[in-house]
Amino acid sequence: MSTPPADMAARRMRGLDRAFEILDFLRVRRRPMRPNEIAIAIGAPRSSVYELTNLLLRHGMLDHQGGDGRVFLGRKLYFLGAAYADCFDLLREADHLLVRLSEETSETAQLCMLDGNKYTVATMREGPRPFRISTTVGETVPLPWTASGRLLVSHMSDTEILAFIPPEDFVLPNGTRIAEATFIAETRQAERDGYFTFNSAMGTFTHCFAAPVRQDGGQCVATLCLITPKEDGLANRQSYLECLTEAARELSEKLGWASHREDVGRFA
Repeated sequence: MSTPPADMAARRMRGLDRAFEILDFLRVRRRPMRPNEIAIAIGAPRSSVYELTNLLLRHGMLDHQGGDGRVFLGRKLYFLGAAYADCFDLLREADHLLVRLSEETSETAQLCMLDGNKYTVATMREGPRPFRISTTVGETVPLPWTASGRLLVSHMSDTEILAFIPPEDFVLPNGTRIAEATFIAETRQAERDGYFTFNSAMGTFTHCFAAPVRQDGGQCVATLCLITPKEDGLANRQSYLECLTEAARELSEKLGWASHREDVGRFA
């Protein structure tokens, strides 16, 4: 008895979803793993993970690495990512602005975005100072831990924000919990101000600046950020904000957002 076409289509879709889950899992773990380890970690049948792993290996989406049957993201993904970067206006347009920001401030400049319900650094330029602060491009971090997080969810209602961010993400690395009401209030203030700054929740010695990059319609689709030593960030707060918000405004206008100029004095 043949399988109905609808069932076959549903099975293929589940297989495609599982293949993407495998790729994304390895991206987050950032190390080669055996298929049986992947299956246990994602809660999937070993037989289907082995079958999909072999398929992804044949297509170059995975490569064998490290011996013992371990696999990791394949070189084909690099070429796909390079093609994506060539055609993605936001990344291309942001690159020269990040260089300008790092030269003007001597600080690390980043373009940050949502990755699912997490924050990630999409691309980065380190400043010329001998002591540099940097983060891993592509690593996912809970939104409440970041200055950008307040801006990236600012288009959502309060209820949507609390449904979007997992409850455990409000717990900082040191075990302190950010009150949901505090995060919501900071999000609304950041939307009104057009920026957000704070002493980093992930490092004792850093101060973070974020300004929204808006697309046509006004929604924040990314942020431009500066990651600075705490003392330098606080001492140069106004000049850094001026550089950052001007760059974010320029990038937003390239994406079709019609901005209006505000008084520089609002940073005082």
